[in-house]
Order: sequence, then structure tokens, then C-alpha cells
Amino acid sequence: MSAFAWVLVDGVSVQTVSAFDRGLSYGDGLFETIRFVDGVAPLWSRHMQRLHESGERLRLPVPDAALLLREACVVAKGLDQAVVRITVTRGLGERGYAPPTLPQPTRIVAAFAAPAMAGDAYVHGICLRWCETRLARQPRLAGMKHLNRLEQVLARAEWSDPSITDGLQCDTDGNVIAATMANLFAVIDGVLVTPSVEHSGVAGVARAEILANRAAAHVGDISRKDLLRADEVFLSSSVRGILPVQAVDDTVYVPGPVTRALQRHWRGLGFPMEQA
Repeated sequence: MSAFAWVLVDGVSVQTVSAFDRGLSYGDGLFETIRFVDGVAPLWSRHMQRLHESGERLRLPVPDAALLLREACVVAKGLDQAVVRITVTRGLGERGYAPPTLPQPTRIVAAFAAPAMAGDAYVHGICLRWCETRLARQPRLAGMKHLNRLEQVLARAEWSDPSITDGLQCDTDGNVIAATMANLFAVIDGVLVTPSVEHSGVAGVARAEILANRAAAHVGDISRKDLLRADEVFLSSSVRGILPVQAVDDTVYVPGPVTRALQRHWRGLGFPMEQA
């Protein structure tokens, strides 16, 4: 049975794309994973902003946001809690890396049942580990949610322990950047901080929402030593929300007032979540 509730490829209900699509051949494309609650995506505008800005950087035409919303609502119909993945590739092209002069993008809109935003993870926190796989520093691609996720795939393959929810990755200079599936925040010396994603990592929409809500937050380099002395650590994800971190390997943390306040903010946006 398909894992999808429904899939539309260029508006047609199929689950296949051409073997010659540049998204498959070269990872030439972008994607967004968007949480819907009762047919509404509270962070829709932030997702569309990132998609269009990334499209401009890649010189990749991006479909109209209104069209994407209509198709997202179609595939998510019948799901009270859905995650809609929108994928845009450069479409078909001749063999070789040179992009077509007039690309005809492929758009894929698929819906999945969303993970529950409740339980001990939101109250007591999750356990993380350090990953050996580093993130390359490439400012021309940094921040975008492009289709090449091999660094995250290799990092996620480093463990199979079900008690470990995610892993933290550093860049090749040793700076802490993010978890494999989420952005990282910490409270250090009373200041909310998050790593810069100017050279590697993804500029998450949940991260953008937090930074808009917390104007005094600091964006910059964070070392592993910095994280060791943090008072609070949490992850942000547009799909899973605000997840307190209970431990990173042997370093233990306790969810604090900043984490709890942002969890309340998240509920206020319209995302259901266990009370904390």
C-alpha cells in the first residue's frame, strides 16, 4: 500500500516521474514539507517565501503559490493532520549538467499522515547524539532546502538506537549547525542563540518564526563547548514543532522557560501539542 494519501505530479494523480527528470539525475530542485491542521497551514507564507527565494537563487522557476495551495489542499483532503511535501525540479533536460535554457519544472505535491505532536517528548525532551558526518560549507547552497540530502542520510545511518531521536551535525570547521531533521536553539548565558546557516545547513521556517518572535535572539557560530554549558537546548521543526532536548550523549539538559514559552507560541499559531 502506498504511504501517500494522494500524489499529484503536475496536477495529475500519478506517482511516477520521468527517469530523465533532473531532480532524479542531479538533485536539481527544491522541496518543502508543510504541516497542515484541518486543511490550514499556519506557516504557509514562510514556506512559500523560502521556496521562491531559493528558486531565484537557483534560477529555477517556481510554480505560483496559489496553484500549490490548491493542490496541497486536494492531496491533504480527509487528513485532519497532514504533512504535505512540495517538490519542484528543473524538469527534463539533455544529458549533462548544463541546465536547459527554458526549463519546464516538474511539481510533485504529496500528502502524508502527520506525526502526533504530543507525548513525553514535548514535556520531558528528546535524546540526541553527535554525528561524525560533517556538513560542507557552501554558501551558494546554504539555507536552501534543495534535493541533495546525502549529508543527512549518511548522518542518520550512524545510529539505530530507537531512544535517540536525532543527531547533531557540525560543519567542516567544527561549528555546530543543526540536527539532521531540525534547526537548533540554545539558551547560553541568558541569551537565546541559534547557529548561522550562511555557509551550511537549512534556514528552517520554524527557525524564522522563532527569530521573528524573539528579536533579541543571537545568530552566530556555536561550538560544542558552548553547547555544553547551555541552560536550555531545543529543536525547531515546521513538522514537529518545538522539541526540548533532554540530553546530547552524556550531557543532560532540562526544558526551561524559553522553551516552554515558545511551545505556547507554537500552540497559538494553530498547531496542536501536548501541554507543557
